[in-house]
Amino acid sequence: MHAKKALILLNLGTPDAPEPEAVGRYLKQFLMDPDVIDIPTPLRWFLVKGLIVPRRKYKSAEAYQEVWTERGSPLMYHLQDLVERVSPHLADEYLVLPAMRYGSPSVQGTFEKIKAAGITDITVLPLYPQYSLAATKSSVTEALRAAEAVGLPAPKFIGPFFDAPEFLDPFSEVIGRSLNERPWDHLLFSFHGLPEKQVKKTDRSPDRSYCLTRPDCCERPIEANRDCYRHQCYETARKIAQRLALPAEKYSVGFQSRLTRAWIQPFSDRMIEALPAQGVKRLAVACPAFVADCLETLEEIQIRAKESFLAAGGEDLFLIPSLNSEPSWAQGVATLARRTVRMPS
Repeated sequence: MHAKKALILLNLGTPDAPEPEAVGRYLKQFLMDPDVIDIPTPLRWFLVKGLIVPRRKYKSAEAYQEVWTERGSPLMYHLQDLVERVSPHLADEYLVLPAMRYGSPSVQGTFEKIKAAGITDITVLPLYPQYSLAATKSSVTEALRAAEAVGLPAPKFIGPFFDAPEFLDPFSEVIGRSLNERPWDHLLFSFHGLPEKQVKKTDRSPDRSYCLTRPDCCERPIEANRDCYRHQCYETARKIAQRLALPAEKYSVGFQSRLTRAWIQPFSDRMIEALPAQGVKRLAVACPAFVADCLETLEEIQIRAKESFLAAGGEDLFLIPSLNSEPSWAQGVATLARRTVRMPS
């Protein structure tokens, strides 16, 4: 029996090799996306191709070399492993394929494979738990473009799953298991950062006057912050903490990978440097914006953040693994595939 439907597991992307030229090609594709850097095209072209990439590709290549393995990029092989584990759950109903928004396997190349298989019923799962313009919207836009380009109907999309049990339960299991295996004083939920202006664009209040204008804007779900990335991150952390019965004083939320001070706060790097002085000597870090370990978890947190924590007087910082291809997560993905979650407009 041949599959009648297709499921695309879509992640952000990775260079083909940990070398400056390959990293440079990846960065150009990523940073030239108007959903990532929202400025006029001529200025973005000059900024990305003239200033950022020529300098950053060397430093980024060194970082990728720190996490590259015999299997290649962690983000890539974790995605491949997830596809292999999800496929049996969907039996002959779905053809499950991996794709990357940037790099390979490309979104359009994946749609071409689906067309060759004679499948027209397609579902795309962007593997970003929390909604953002830079990741989710960009991936949806590219999937719609690619489907049209190869002559296929528009796919269905599984929207943000930041509060879905299929995501929260497996991540809570992984975190709980790690916390039971190693002494710890405090747990930091470190999410990827975003420019404040991107968060404000998703404000649903009539004049976009709610998000980031008050200290408690992300504390409870209301219509204004329904699509807010920062709010969804806090919801993810709260719901995982509830599942683990963590007291409020035992965990914090921060945002990493910031480029400027105009990114959402609090900043994870500053928190990590300050926590030893507050009595936290053994820090556990979980990164629930990522469903697979990648440069941002393995290099930024496990290597650089640990060095900063120890230099500030801490005794141990350990990264809690992401979901990667955990069996319970594979089952969760299969369950998500059978229902469509609202996608922000």
